[in-house]
Amino acid sequence: MSTTDSAFSVDPEIVALVSRARIAQADFESFDQDQVDAIVRDIGKYVYDNAETLARMAVDETGIGNFEDKVLKKKGKARAIWNSLKGKKSRGIIGEDEETQMVFVAKPMGVVGAVTPITNPIVTPMCNGMFALKTGNAVIFAPHPKAQACAEHLTEAFMAIVRQHGGPEDLIQVVRNGSISKTQSLMESVDVVVATGGGAMVKSAYSSGKPSFGVGAGNVPVIIDRGVDLAEAVGKIVTGASFDNGIICSHEQFVLAPQERFAETVAEFTATGKVWFTDDPAQVQALREVVFPGGQLNKDVVGIPASEVGRMAGIAVPDTARLILLPAKGAGEDDILAREKLCPVVAILPYESFEEAVQKAKANLLVEGAGHSAALHSHDEANIRHAGLELPISRLVVNQPSSLTAGGSLTNGFAPTTTLGCGSWGGNSISENLDYKHLMNVSRIGKVIANKPVPSDEEIWA
Repeated sequence: MSTTDSAFSVDPEIVALVSRARIAQADFESFDQDQVDAIVRDIGKYVYDNAETLARMAVDETGIGNFEDKVLKKKGKARAIWNSLKGKKSRGIIGEDEETQMVFVAKPMGVVGAVTPITNPIVTPMCNGMFALKTGNAVIFAPHPKAQACAEHLTEAFMAIVRQHGGPEDLIQVVRNGSISKTQSLMESVDVVVATGGGAMVKSAYSSGKPSFGVGAGNVPVIIDRGVDLAEAVGKIVTGASFDNGIICSHEQFVLAPQERFAETVAEFTATGKVWFTDDPAQVQALREVVFPGGQLNKDVVGIPASEVGRMAGIAVPDTARLILLPAKGAGEDDILAREKLCPVVAILPYESFEEAVQKAKANLLVEGAGHSAALHSHDEANIRHAGLELPISRLVVNQPSSLTAGGSLTNGFAPTTTLGCGSWGGNSISENLDYKHLMNVSRIGKVIANKPVPSDEEIWA
């Protein structure tokens, strides 16, 4: 082994954390389904009951996002995730198939390393902690340095719940005084990694030598089809795109509207009282340069209010505006506004045919966001399926605010989560929403199927 191998770079603090986690997990493995579920439920209920306090903590520490939206997000995600998890088997024998004579037995993966982004410092560790414990694992959080206090608070609160239910010490831990090297060391030392964050970090997780679940870049195009209630569709887009000041990876980034209703669509946006629109070329260019100086996303605009983005561009955007709407010059490579913005700035572009709208959406995704999500407001099943077939996405969100529902909700079939896999398009191992199933091993017991006829070669190849 060379001196460059990762074994020589493992951080002593990480070694201690993982060692303690393994001891805790071995103890926790004996807990039955009811015991596990009681802990998982109470973790979600803690976040639900303390949403205001936790939202204020997140905004104050990270400096980004919207307090009221964060309250809603904490309550909504806690409720949806627990509703999805309760009643699901994840310990011991979880199923049998009489036809195939297979028996399925759930086993923990061991120690989960969960990397937390600055954009979601409360709900992401809650989600990953609930998934990890649901399947009998221990979990170690590696927070973004600007969300350290949030992670430490959650770890203490969650461990208090574990203790209340007789669970072992160190079942939930956090990396303190985090750094890139510590996070890398953690990823190399645990049994499985959940990496929610930027592309470089996700790539690092996949290079850690351990099974990893990551996310890809978001850049959600949203198509408004003909035949829909325009005011209703626009209202949902505004709700989704403005939520938490635009930092949700699944929020609507680029609106495609029918050519003949383009002016009406813009009017509907401004009529909400939450959208500021300009088609003044100088103002649009000033905002382009603020959001993408030198062609790269400006980290200083991420998660700040629309009025502050305007001020940075020397434009008086009213404080009442939740969203800035700008006409794009084109899709894909034709305008940098077709990329992911992570702030309350959204582009809009007209289209002639629905097929053209889908191709423009695809062009955007192929520049950035392939594998993530797209949104569509439509009542035409043929068009819905056409978009689903043509777009390189893992999820198509139909007639819903994308940022609030692509990660699962009580009213759709997406698994509630904070980690949205983007498949091979986004360099990820899954093309679905991460949930508890991804954090457990399953042993399969196979027996001879009595009286099962064996087909002849002629029958097999017929």
